[in-house]
Amino acid sequence: MRISLALAGMLLLTPGLAAAQTAADTAAIVQVTTNIFDAMRKRDTTLLRSAFSPEAQLITVATARDGSPRIVMEKPQTFIDAVSQPSDSVWDERTYNTEVRINGRLATVWMEYDFYLGSQFSHCGVDAFQLAKYAEGWRVVTLADTRQREGCPKREG
Repeated sequence: MRISLALAGMLLLTPGLAAAQTAADTAAIVQVTTNIFDAMRKRDTTLLRSAFSPEAQLITVATARDGSPRIVMEKPQTFIDAVSQPSDSVWDERTYNTEVRINGRLATVWMEYDFYLGSQFSHCGVDAFQLAKYAEGWRVVTLADTRQREGCPKREG
């Protein structure tokens, strides 16, 4: 009887523990994406580099002038090099409608964004992150984004 009560107690506590772990993982995952956008604004290549796994891939899905799809794939270092270049304009990516899904050591983050060069609106789109949980924490393994200049909600703030 005592074993059954102990087992029942453990089963009752397990969902709460799983929910707490998911909440902690969700916060850690969102922090990785926030670090990327903070690093862009500050031109902090060390913070930016820490967000990506060594094997990461960046993919941009856009539309060429002739209307055909344009897919650009690159390593994070290309992006990091661009962020490291001096500029008078702050790269300000403002995100909203963030969705996070987690299954074990894999997570997906989907968010809409508006991108500003300084105070000037540039474009909008969607960021789709795939993250893996390493021993040192969550890291981006794939970042795919879309970019468009028309049909943007132009969110402020």
